[in-house]
Amino acid sequence: MKNFQAKRLWMSAVLALAAQLAFAAPPQMPRYRFENFTTANGLPDNQVFVVLVDGKRIWAGTRKGLAVYENHVWKSFIATDGSEPEQGTVLSLALDKRTGDLWVGTMGGLNRISAGRLDKYTQWDSGLSNDVIYGVSVEGENVWVATAINGCRLNLRTGQWSYYNEHNTPMDEPWTSSVSAAPGKVYYGIDGSGVLEFDQEAERWKKYGDPDGENEMVLARDQGLIHEIVSSVSYVDNVLWVATTFGDSRYDGRYWHNFLTKDSGLPSNFTNFVKGVDGQRAWFCTDKGLAYYDGANWAVYRSSLTDGKPEMTVRDADGNVTPVAVTTAPSHNYILGIDFDGNDIWVATAKGLSHGILQP
Repeated sequence: MKNFQAKRLWMSAVLALAAQLAFAAPPQMPRYRFENFTTANGLPDNQVFVVLVDGKRIWAGTRKGLAVYENHVWKSFIATDGSEPEQGTVLSLALDKRTGDLWVGTMGGLNRISAGRLDKYTQWDSGLSNDVIYGVSVEGENVWVATAINGCRLNLRTGQWSYYNEHNTPMDEPWTSSVSAAPGKVYYGIDGSGVLEFDQEAERWKKYGDPDGENEMVLARDQGLIHEIVSSVSYVDNVLWVATTFGDSRYDGRYWHNFLTKDSGLPSNFTNFVKGVDGQRAWFCTDKGLAYYDGANWAVYRSSLTDGKPEMTVRDADGNVTPVAVTTAPSHNYILGIDFDGNDIWVATAKGLSHGILQP
């Protein structure tokens, strides 16, 4: 009898130790060494709104124009200037993978860089509906544009412009904040009117908004789009990722899943930008750091909100948070954009551009 009790106690101790070890081992999440760039390294300005990886070139859209990083050197490519300084601010970038052309959305119009030639489209000399370009996405022969007053599309073959606003789509507010285009569907994020989906084959629009129509945060878990003030959309592998200023959402065509700081690893509900890796993984750019979601677990990269030291934390599917030792962080916690360079990442922030180099 004593041997049996001793064996039970021993087994209980082993199971308890195993549970402790399992808890102590966080999920394996990508760890980076961040190399940060500012005006001291050649950027035209420290406020970087957007970054785009183009092979061995890195494009950065800043408050004072476009810069390119090539052969380990930064140079200002174009100022996209006008009579007002703010017209040089670059807000969005898109690459035409068929031709290699770069499309540059600014506060002073839309630009195309093709084989060293610069073509400029403005509301005064082209069919562009407005000069403030918050988003641009290239799909086939079409360039989809999100402007301050509506969405529009340029057909590169015919040169014809099409316009999308509250009169010919279900949107309530015409302020388009972002656009993500794919061969089957195009998604517009609307600041105050949710998400618009355009089925290209059926040529039909559909709106996703607050399920009860009150333009407020969805209280019931995963009931629908988390909020109608949409800052960014990313459509990849038939899954839509949505960033809002009050949380984030994932939509697979049938079901919504919402993310808030209270029930996920988001460092903040205020999200400036989202970029999907695939249907399960995505990066979220918030005002309190950069977050990565692998479909179950979260990692956050930032400077500590208490002492400013580099910080990485991992939150598993059960809500357990584990710190990971790191020595670097993105150049600022206010994250505005991200793009992928193989296993590395490039991160646009309010005070510089960061290159995250994957560590073993």
